[in-house]
Amino acid sequence: MALIIAIFTFISTLLGGLFALKFKDKLHLILGLSAGAVVGVAIFDLIPESLELASTQFDTSTATVLIGAGFIVFMILDRLMSIHAHSDCENCDNEKHVSYHGALALIIHSFLDGFGIGLAFKISPSVGFVVAAAVLAHDFSDGVNTVNYILKNKGKSKTAIIWLIIDALAPALGVAATYFFSVSEGVLGLILAVFCGFFLYIGMSDLVPESHHRHPTFLTTTMTIIGMALIYLAVRFA
Repeated sequence: MALIIAIFTFISTLLGGLFALKFKDKLHLILGLSAGAVVGVAIFDLIPESLELASTQFDTSTATVLIGAGFIVFMILDRLMSIHAHSDCENCDNEKHVSYHGALALIIHSFLDGFGIGLAFKISPSVGFVVAAAVLAHDFSDGVNTVNYILKNKGKSKTAIIWLIIDALAPALGVAATYFFSVSEGVLGLILAVFCGFFLYIGMSDLVPESHHRHPTFLTTTMTIIGMALIYLAVRFA
């Protein structure tokens, strides 16, 4: 069952990325939607799920600390990647590094999505279906966001497709990895907490500002709100 769900995550992620490629001339609107989706995943999906799972073994504060730690770690990595960037550097390829860095972070998250699905099914089928529903609810936006990270930093469509395929395959690889070991519900909750921090940073420090760059419009803001609302509805009714 976990492997079947991994196939659906592949399809969902791929469709999201192809959507972003087709409508890249409206990138600021897609970025606005993506920003809302990423923040929505963190708030409506990862935070409740991580707290619920972690509470079976750990104090709630442990999970919240790891949410903050995930935010800080990703921020430090982001700053280290771009610390040498400055506008008059002809040889600086910072935009490419930032886009790859962001895409890689989302791919690692997608891998852990699959990892979480596999581990959840080992705990119990009911927990597995809950985690799988949450993952499927935001995999489409994962594909959109992976492509956006490449395109918004002047990457080519061909490069974006390569990263998209890797991102789409990542959940299946994550599921396969869980056949070699397992973790408890509590530890799984802590893992989700760390990635909640990653997503909060990606959404609030990168996608939200970028979506409004040169396009501080009412429509872009509306798209961000719609992105959050869609994730809320998907998680709520999934």
